[in-house]
This record gives sequence, C-alpha cells and structure tokens, in this order.
Amino acid sequence: MALNSQGILAAVTIAMYIPFLFISLRLVMKYGIARGDGWVLLLVFSIIRVLGGSLLVAAEDITPANTSLYIGGYALESSGLSPLLLCTLGLLHSMFQTPDGFSRYNRQFRLLQLLGTVALILVIVGISEASSSSSSSSANTMRRAGVILFCVLYIILVGICIFLWTRIHFVLRYRKQLLKAVSIALPFLAIRTLYSVLSTFSSSSFSITGTTEPNTSDLAKFNILTGEWQIYLVMDMLMEYAIVIIYSVAGIVLPLNEDYKPADSYQDEYPLSRPQMSAPRRQ
Repeated sequence: MALNSQGILAAVTIAMYIPFLFISLRLVMKYGIARGDGWVLLLVFSIIRVLGGSLLVAAEDITPANTSLYIGGYALESSGLSPLLLCTLGLLHSMFQTPDGFSRYNRQFRLLQLLGTVALILVIVGISEASSSSSSSSANTMRRAGVILFCVLYIILVGICIFLWTRIHFVLRYRKQLLKAVSIALPFLAIRTLYSVLSTFSSSSFSITGTTEPNTSDLAKFNILTGEWQIYLVMDMLMEYAIVIIYSVAGIVLPLNEDYKPADSYQDEYPLSRPQMSAPRRQ
C-alpha cells in the first residue's frame, strides 16, 4: 500500500532518528545518568520518534485501518515535545553545578520536571480518549491544558537561560559553551512549541477516523491530522531535528566532564569552597 504524505514523513522521521539513537546512547554512556544532565531524555526523545514513526507507517500499511496504531503514533508524536523540553531543562540544571559536581536548586528543578510530566500525561490521555465520543469534550480540554503547560515550561526555560547569562561568571568553563548551544536551540524550540499550540487549538476534536465535520477553523492548516504537511515539516520535524543536532554536537564536542575537578584543585579557583580552619586556642 502506498504511503500518503503523513506516512512518508513518518518514514523519513524513522530514518532521521535511528542514527541519533546511537549518538544519544553514546552521550548517556559518556556522562552517565546520575547527574541528570538531560542526555537520557535526548535518548528517550529519539526512541519516541522512531517508535512513533514506526506505528504511523504500520498504520498506513494495514487494511482495514487500525485506529489503535494511529492513536499510538499520534500520541507519541504530540508527546515528543515533553522530553525535548525536559532535556533542555536538564542541560540548564547542569549549569548550576559546582566544580565538585554538587547540584544546586534540586527541589525547584524537580518541580519543573513534574510540570513537564503532568503536561505529558494530559496530552497522552487526551489523545487516547479522543476516540470516545462521550468523552471528546474532556479529552480536548486535557490536550489543551497539556500544551498550555508546555508553553509555561518553555517560558520558564527562557527565564532560566536569561538568569544564567546574568550570572555567566559563576558558570563552569565548558558549561558556558553549553549555555550558548541551549540559547541557539531555544528559538527552534519556541517554533516547535508554538506549532503544538496551534495544532491543538485548530480543532475541537481529535478524530483519527475522520468522521467528524470538516475543520473550518482559521488554524485548520496547522492541524496535525488534516493540516498542510509542509507546515508540519517546517514547524515540527525540522525544528526538532535542529535542536537534536545542536545538543548532540555540543555533547560530543565539549569536554563537559573536565568541569569537575578534585577538591584540592578547585579550592584555589573557588576559595569559598575551601574548608575553614578555626584558630587554635590559647592555653
């Protein structure tokens, strides 16, 4: 069976992200998962893109149409923004680390991770329940609430990035270069987040079967199901790919582990971290 435009784009997505499965896995092995610098989420994002594309290609190739495959594929497509935002959050969090590897503001960043997770759950549940006509209204509300939380998280990411630039002298040497990479990626992430908003608000339903009335909304061309594939290609696929390339190149090129030094080597550079010795008592 010949693939339509969405199926072709799904096949292209698989081809695009298979190499990044190995690249992101290499980054996870290079930096580890204990510090939570965001590399694990880059791997998760690559897995989601390969798996989601595979489901959509399989759905196009099966007759009669399997609604479950479409729902799974589009749920993964829509939820992919979450690990990309959380990956950016993890990279920004790593810039608050000290030379001994101690992470600051852990509680605040965990709350932001929770925000991204809640948004992800709302989007997935909203799409999963979209096939039920009895719950279409609540499903649409959950999807919209999820993308609004994505927007909130993105705005917070921009605020953190600006804050770091105002405190650039306190950022470790190679993480300053990583901050430049994240700053370059943020405009691409803004367009990708905007597309999620426009796509979600382009219709009051999320029908895979196409049994609903035609979409006459002014935002209809942004709809992920029935909109123009050229817009999806530019605002979704290419923006994500640019971000993944930027983060992957930064992770491979920058020797970020060299920012961590033994205690006796960073005390001269950071005198406040040197243990304070009390004066001996006089007898």
